[in-house]
Amino acid sequence: MLFLKSTAVMKAPGIYEVDVAAKPPGKTFGVYLATDPDNPPQAVLAELAELGFKGSYQKNYTHRDGGRVLDLHFEKDGTDIFKGWKTEECSANLAAIDSLFGKLGISVTTRVMTMAEAYA
Repeated sequence: MLFLKSTAVMKAPGIYEVDVAAKPPGKTFGVYLATDPDNPPQAVLAELAELGFKGSYQKNYTHRDGGRVLDLHFEKDGTDIFKGWKTEECSANLAAIDSLFGKLGISVTTRVMTMAEAYA
């Protein structure tokens, strides 16, 4: 999911990259993390769980620069049709995500995936 340029620099301890993205039409967002598998950000992972986000995917890989990466994806069900987020849920969840990563000095920008990316 994430295009990780390098494992030489972390955005926060144990975190290489953060992506907050939604499949079209873009109301229900997932959190995608590229982390250090030897030193995972346990506090962040615990807080995501407290916010109701559940792990939906994880995969270890070796980056082209030789660094090891653990790719983690998190989702949270909403109360709208197909477990999507209603407008007020979206606002509250995005504010909570922004607060969580903001405390670490990571600025989060949300985006809507392309159709090709979302269903690859």
